[in-house]
Amino acid sequence: MNFYKKLSPFFNLALFYFFVSFILRIVLFFHPITQTSFTFFESLRIFALGLFSDFFVFIIASIFLWLYLIFISNSKYNKPSGYIILGVFLVLFLYVASGKSIFDEYGGALPEIVLIFIGIKTALFALLLFLPKLRAKIRYWLFVFVIFLYVLLILQNGLSEYFFWNEFGVKYNFIAVNYLIYTNEVIGNIMQSYPVIPLFSALFLVTGIVTYFIVKRSRNYIDNLPAFTEKLKISAIYIALFLISLIAIPALAKTEDSKNVFVNELQANGLYKFYLAFQNSKLDYFTFYRTLLNEEAFSLLKKQFPDISGENTKRTITSDSLENHKNVVLITIESYSAEFMKMYGNEQNITPFLDSLAQKSLQFTNLYAAGNRTVRGLEAVTLCLPPTAGESVVKREDNKNKFSTGALFKQRGYHVKFMYGGDAFFDNMQDFYSGNGYDIVDKSSFSPEEVTFENVWGVCDEDMYNKAIKVMNAEAKENKPFFNHIMTVSNHRPFTYPNNKIDIPGDIKSRDGGVKYTDYALRKFFEMASKQSWFKNTVFVIVADHCASSAGKTELPLDKYRIPAFIYSPGAKPAKYNQVMSQIDLMPTLFGLLHFSYESKFFGQDVFKPDYKPRAFIATYQDLGLIKDNVLTILSPKQQVKQFDLQINTKPGIAPEYQIDYNEIPMKKERTDLVNETISFYQSASDMLKQKKYQKYTELKNSKI
Repeated sequence: MNFYKKLSPFFNLALFYFFVSFILRIVLFFHPITQTSFTFFESLRIFALGLFSDFFVFIIASIFLWLYLIFISNSKYNKPSGYIILGVFLVLFLYVASGKSIFDEYGGALPEIVLIFIGIKTALFALLLFLPKLRAKIRYWLFVFVIFLYVLLILQNGLSEYFFWNEFGVKYNFIAVNYLIYTNEVIGNIMQSYPVIPLFSALFLVTGIVTYFIVKRSRNYIDNLPAFTEKLKISAIYIALFLISLIAIPALAKTEDSKNVFVNELQANGLYKFYLAFQNSKLDYFTFYRTLLNEEAFSLLKKQFPDISGENTKRTITSDSLENHKNVVLITIESYSAEFMKMYGNEQNITPFLDSLAQKSLQFTNLYAAGNRTVRGLEAVTLCLPPTAGESVVKREDNKNKFSTGALFKQRGYHVKFMYGGDAFFDNMQDFYSGNGYDIVDKSSFSPEEVTFENVWGVCDEDMYNKAIKVMNAEAKENKPFFNHIMTVSNHRPFTYPNNKIDIPGDIKSRDGGVKYTDYALRKFFEMASKQSWFKNTVFVIVADHCASSAGKTELPLDKYRIPAFIYSPGAKPAKYNQVMSQIDLMPTLFGLLHFSYESKFFGQDVFKPDYKPRAFIATYQDLGLIKDNVLTILSPKQQVKQFDLQINTKPGIAPEYQIDYNEIPMKKERTDLVNETISFYQSASDMLKQKKYQKYTELKNSKI
């Protein structure tokens, strides 16, 4: 038989993988979220270099297929070798089952996984050893199962990449890695967002059909098992390609350097992107980014904070008035882009209540979210520091006893709570907030009669607000002020909410419906709150955690970070603040309005202070940006720096302060002063976290009312 026919399992699976990847690239190429057009050479680059990436990734991914095929033989079942091998399997099984194996040192589910794997291998080997007449049939169905599994994984990965792109506009990244941790919420979200039964029925049907044809074209391998010399040749070819792939894959990844982010994302292989995201979940700033001498970094920081000295941000904030210890309710709204609101140009009237409330509030019209995840928004309003590389502080092991907004309120005798309609375990919120002195009110705190509607993310916003009113009424009776931070959940895929509340049914699962229901629930909350005794003595801070989407043509598209934010105090005159500011400035500005005097470590600033210099921080888990002087400076791993001149793309009918669309023009000449300032912010923040200098003070100075 022709030797090359022995490679048919690899060849046929590879062809199928290339076909699926090609179709996926075409679908994503024309997807509505791909907000760009491509030149001929960009298109050629996407598909040609993408194919090469797919080829080498397939080689790496087929290592298990190679190991499986290469160890298929009849000779290992001969006496006495067959009984010796079976004995080894049994000893291994008993060793792992003893509970004292090396795998138990790692804990978790690893011992059980290894035990199941060895158990299956032992049982199959015993069947093939003691039932020689059925050996060919058993081997055939095992071969079918392995091919079926590979086909299923190829199709499943293609679907996953599509849905991930549909949500985020990129191939797998840091978020996909995080999703592996919170399987209940993620799987539940998928179950409620998509027609899962038809989808998976079709998936298994297609997998079965494709498997049939691949097995038909490849079964010659097991019908006529290769001789030992042929296996050596197959192994030599595979190992050579494997070694080449280890070099070629990262080399091809380096060619993903287009100024158009969509070109890079479409060219990339999703599986390798996932691997990179997994590897880079922890990014040490001082290893991966451009740095200055620490003294120089803090010296530059002193220009922003004139009162600091040494390598920290400790300084004294003083007010010339008595502190005002009003109640404070901070509401961070899930996935709430500025573009949803009428003032920013939306014509669908999906935020009628917030549109009206904004006109009665202090509006911050030019505020940018720190990141594109909920944990980044929570970090920004709680710790008031720039978004450092890698995981949010919320999800790090060293996330407790930080200098936080809650600590300042607690210092003044406030009740301090974090309220969340879902399970606060998600995204490590419970560990973070409880570790920083907050009491937690989450889904577990609700009695059955307090829940009228829930989905995988938790109870609907109305239920959360009803609970919040009860909690605040109880707190008010204790004659102590309260600070309650409420995180909403309803404006999140699957966008399900109670029917008959708004004119968009909750079961059609639309983004507009999620936004409008969120707005409706807020209106109901304010209607209830306005009837309470504590209402007139309460300040409401409303801000999004991040935008609904972060996908754009550039690494950090400005319009995907612009969020609404305003402070409403009953009876106060409305006003606007139109200068550029960051999400991390919101709470320090509130402290200024309440005339708090305190020792601060915050990077966030009171924007009404005369020494405030307008700037904003925006970031992904690895690209760290600073907006200042109409320039966007981005620090990236491998000490890379990019700068863009920001030119507003004015849309008619929208006031200047609400224009959010900018063209980001790559700068030919570096603004070194802005590069160094960007480095100083992110390096100093990273240093303070690394050296544990951002902890709260052991003894907080009591402030007089």
